Amino acid sequence: MAITRALLSVSDKTGLVEFAQALHEEFAVELLSTGGTAAALREAGLPVLDVAEYTGAPELFEGRVKTLHPKVHGGLLFRRDSAEHLQQAKENGIEPIDLVVVNLYPFEETVAKEGVTLEEAIENIDIGGPSMLRSAAKNASAVTVVSDPRDYERVLEDLRAHDGDTSLRLREELATAVFRRTADYDAAIANFLGKCDQGTAGCFSVSLPLDRDLRYGDNPHQKARLYGDFSSCFSQLQGKELSYTNVLDIEAATDLILDFRRPTVAILKHTNPCGVGQDDEDLRAAWQKAFETDRQAPFGGVIVTNRPLTEDLARVIAEIFTDVIIAPDFEPEARAVLQKKKNLRLMKMNEAYQQAKKEPLIRSAPGGLMVMDRDHTVMGLDKLEEKVVTERPPTEKELEAMRFGWRVVKHVKSNAIVFASGDRTLGIGAGQMSRVDASRIAVRKAEEAGLSLKGSVIASDAMFPFADGLSAAIEAGATACIQPGGSVRDEEVIAAANGAGLSMVFTGHRHFRH
Repeated sequence: MAITRALLSVSDKTGLVEFAQALHEEFAVELLSTGGTAAALREAGLPVLDVAEYTGAPELFEGRVKTLHPKVHGGLLFRRDSAEHLQQAKENGIEPIDLVVVNLYPFEETVAKEGVTLEEAIENIDIGGPSMLRSAAKNASAVTVVSDPRDYERVLEDLRAHDGDTSLRLREELATAVFRRTADYDAAIANFLGKCDQGTAGCFSVSLPLDRDLRYGDNPHQKARLYGDFSSCFSQLQGKELSYTNVLDIEAATDLILDFRRPTVAILKHTNPCGVGQDDEDLRAAWQKAFETDRQAPFGGVIVTNRPLTEDLARVIAEIFTDVIIAPDFEPEARAVLQKKKNLRLMKMNEAYQQAKKEPLIRSAPGGLMVMDRDHTVMGLDKLEEKVVTERPPTEKELEAMRFGWRVVKHVKSNAIVFASGDRTLGIGAGQMSRVDASRIAVRKAEEAGLSLKGSVIASDAMFPFADGLSAAIEAGATACIQPGGSVRDEEVIAAANGAGLSMVFTGHRHFRH
């Protein structure tokens, strides 16, 4: 049976007029509509029947009730192959509605805005839209339902191929898309309200579309998939398809680089930074400072910068084997240099990631999930001069190095130690079972790189439980320390610092990373 009547009610009017024109002009479909959608269609010269006129019931309560009516939902839900349904529809004056075009109030976009109020959020909870979508989708054997403007052309092509009707296969695919969409929508509402009132946070819902199949998981024998909207956050410009570990590395690298404002280059391996450098004039010089921290670890690693990648830097990077390069953009000359390495993955970080990184961190747990706020703010760097706990206050040079080292150590797996100057890392110790071992590894790394730690600052992501870790740094030449404090042996650690003339500040905040 050809489609004879369509109901259109959308918030996103992208492509709406063109789609409705084709329905009317090519297939003589009667158009029902509401509110702003009806106004947009009339402005385009299309004949539109208001739903209120069609149902004989006015819109009520500032438009909150307009499509919740038996002539709408009955027209969508009655079975066309049931004699009993057909008879009831006839007796109640219910005509079939064969096509529904609905997209929902922009709830997700509304709550993503800074400072949104609970009242604003609630006003953007769509009721009639999901109801119509679900009614139409339930009756996909007879009704076509479109919830995404990107499907308009696909529907028109199917109508042309089937003499004004749509295929069952298309209707079923569109119905499945509807239930995914309404599930996402309801999950977004529940999660937002749960944040507003912790008393309602007893359930956490997540429903995400498949973004892509990944090359493999941790190992080639492990399958992996990526769900959500990763592709809006990062654009892959070239290279092999991404693996599970590539995605983890990309996230870790981008989180790190976004904590820096000056031109910065970082090199990471297995989500840990192995070198970070800054330079106000030359990105190539920033790279050199990062690379000199550890000349071995960057092999097969990840490189990230917070400035567009230049040709000079691309030529240097091209000399070593690199797995992934991430930048806000790539100069054409840099692309030309790097495209010779066909397997090298070039990832452009998009502005969408700035919003995505504010979303909670979700990790699997036995029997379920854990949800945690992200550690996306560098804590404790305000008014460092007032947080000195030693006899000697830090110099301006040491304060600058503290700020740099603290930003880096936040991204090193615990237990984490970073030796730094004001614009580069000098030694990094990551993921050790004891903090003194992390200190010793960082010292050894600096020695292997031929870097002097004399006059450096040591940054520790959490407190020193004993003085031994700090003593190892003092022996290596560090003159200042930044750490959270909070150990029962703080006085012992402070005494060791004072005995060596070392300056130390307690930030009052730790940055564990597991």
